[in-house]
Formats: sequence, structure tokens, C-alpha cells
Amino acid sequence: MPVPQSFKAAVVHQPKVQNVVPERSLGHLESGEVGIKITATAVNPVDWKMRDYDAFISEYPAILGSDAAGVIASIELDVSGFAVGDRVFFQGIIGKYGSSTFQQFCKMPAVLVSKTPSNISDEQAACISLTTMAAVTAFYGNDGYGLAPPRDKEGEKAGKGKAIVVIGGASSVGQYAIQLARLSGFERIITNASPTNQEFFKGFGAHIVPDRTRPSPEDFKAVIGEFPLELVFDAISAKATKALAVQIVQAAKTATNQVVTLHAVHSEVIDPDTAALSRSKEPDVGMKQVLSIGSTPALRHLSEPMAKNLRGENGYIAKGLLTPNRLHVVSGGLVAVEEALALNKKGVSGVKVIFRPFDV
Repeated sequence: MPVPQSFKAAVVHQPKVQNVVPERSLGHLESGEVGIKITATAVNPVDWKMRDYDAFISEYPAILGSDAAGVIASIELDVSGFAVGDRVFFQGIIGKYGSSTFQQFCKMPAVLVSKTPSNISDEQAACISLTTMAAVTAFYGNDGYGLAPPRDKEGEKAGKGKAIVVIGGASSVGQYAIQLARLSGFERIITNASPTNQEFFKGFGAHIVPDRTRPSPEDFKAVIGEFPLELVFDAISAKATKALAVQIVQAAKTATNQVVTLHAVHSEVIDPDTAALSRSKEPDVGMKQVLSIGSTPALRHLSEPMAKNLRGENGYIAKGLLTPNRLHVVSGGLVAVEEALALNKKGVSGVKVIFRPFDV
């Protein structure tokens, strides 16, 4: 169906208030854009953090959401490679409300959209783009670790003979980070996981730190073994996980002494305690925070190739090289957005929270 004159959206009218569901319109497509009927959208921590911390929101009323799947509803004349009715998935654009995903229709630059392969559902596809882009930025971005990506000639061998630690493997970002580490050729991929998730992550090729309430740096060091530790990636970016990442680097004595973590939305700097810890032993541990908004000009060199590598029947997903998150689907459509946000904020392990904007 074409994009209608009006449709439903979840809207936040001011910081820290709940969403309401009015009608809105999309406006005309711009050059290079496609209109998309959103059939499933994922909930990420950035969504409730934006609202609760009044971050990345330039004006109200605001529409949240930046991870979705759907069907092409309309195409601008200068766009090729897509047809009306194609199933697609994409990372929406934070702060650009026509490209946000907590609504029934949106518009997107076609170069940032991937065709959904036939071996996954729209619900599975909805949880791929944002969190994969976070791991891609951390591993391959200039502001991250700067590895050669797997698509490059030497990228599949970047981790040959080396170890990598992913803190928070059960998170959505962590799951894709583990799989990208495998695509990058790392021979020992270490993460921490509860007993219920261990076999799942072993299927990705991960080596699991023994389950403890608080695994120690020495626990990680023991699993790293004789492999040189190339990188520690903190997929959670809490104060405790950043401190643990620093301590792992200090215990394992990596060649690069580098930690990469995600931007925490409400904090643009490393907290003072972690910064002091990183300087407490020689040599100092470097810490980088990455912000993975794929639509920004600085990240297009990563996000556009990623969209190509993931899409269609010849992409990573269709070939079984990248497996989508397991799902927790919240019924009720847009009126259930607060339930979905609350569930994500409370914390889920090993699954992604999804809702469908057209559910009733």
C-alpha cells in the first residue's frame, strides 16, 4: 500500500512523559528516499534513555525508535534496486522524526536500507541494524578500534592468532559483536554468559568465562590463555563494566592497551573513577566511546557497505554468517510501546524486545 495521508505514531510531548498515539503525516519523499510501511520495530536502551535524559532530541513532540523492518510502500524516482512490496530492514535516524520507527510509516535514504532475506521474519529483521552498526563502529570505525572490516581483502584475517573480549555477550550488541569477531578471524572470542545462554553463545564460536555474579579480570585472563589479547569491547557501557574492561586489559597486558565502549547517551565522558583506574598501572589503558548513528556522514563509509553486506539472498544473514537476536514480542501495537520500553529498561537477557505498529 502507498504511504497514506495520515497514520498512527507513538509521540512524546516532553521529556520523561509517556508516549501517546495520535495521527501524523509523513510529507513528500526527498531525492534518494523510499517510503516504508513498518511491520516490526525493536526497542533499544537508547529509546528510553533519550526520553528520560532528554538526549538527542532537538524538539518536541518527538518520535523515538531507530531499528525496524517493513515493506517498501513508495519509491522516489531516482532510486533503483527496490520495488514496491520488497521486504526491508534498516536503522532509522535519531532526531529525524520522518525516519523514526515508533510509527506505522517512515521514509529512509535507500542506501541505508537492506532487503530482508527469505530465511528470516520481519520481527527478526527488525532487531539487526542498530545493534550491528554499534559493533561495526566499535570494531572498524576510525573512532573505534579501526580493524579492517571482513569485506576488505585482509579483513577476514584481522584477528588471526589473537583473542578478543566482549563484555556483555548476552546483550543485543554483544551478540552481533561476537559474530563479527568470528567474521574478522579472531581465534579466541571470550564473553561472560549465564548458564542458560552459554550453549547459544558457544554456537557462535565464543569461549565462555565461568559463570559468576561478578567475574574477575583473572577469570577472563584464564580463558584468554596464551592468545595475545587484541581488544576488549564493552557492549554494556555501565560504570562496573567499563571498570572491568580496564582491569582485564591490565591483567592480560595487551599489546594495544585499548578498550572500546559504547556511548552511554547520558554521559559524554568516561566517569572519573574509571579514568583514574585506567591510569593506575603502567602503561595507561586507552578508552574510546563510539556513537553509532549510521546516517551521519562520518559513518557512511561503514553503514552503506553494512547495508549491502547484510541484505538479500547473498548477504551475511542468508548465508548463515550472522544470526539475528532471539525475540520477545510485545503484543498490542503502538499502544504497547510503554510496556515494551519498560521491559527493555528493566533488563532482558539474550533476547530483543519487539513490537508491531499495526497490531491491534
